[in-house]
Amino acid sequence: MSFTGLRLSAGAKADDTTTARGREAEGRAAAYLASCGLREISRNFRVRGGEIDLIFRDGKVLVFVEVRQRSRSDFGGAAASITARKRQRLILAAQHYLLKHPDTDCRFDCVLMDGDRLEWLRNAFSADD
Repeated sequence: MSFTGLRLSAGAKADDTTTARGREAEGRAAAYLASCGLREISRNFRVRGGEIDLIFRDGKVLVFVEVRQRSRSDFGGAAASITARKRQRLILAAQHYLLKHPDTDCRFDCVLMDGDRLEWLRNAFSADD
């Protein structure tokens, strides 16, 4: 077996491409939500153990948004990629965010992109799920 031409940095390039596609999807989702009247507060809020892609305000309600993109739906599409573990990580990050913004109503939305199709799911899940 020959591995001629194999470069160790190939994985890093794949990660960079994935990150770039993710940022592009987040930008598209943010533009869509803004066009629907929501106001952007933050992007990529991170804490140990969790991350929130987008944070918006819809009136007085904070909206924590998970953006999922799939170019093909061979494995269930974008919605299928939001696992229970992923929801737990989003909830953890939201709890940290809310420590600095107490007494604020909030909800968890998802923006799903399958190919060129964009779908916004309001109240996609709750912290009690």
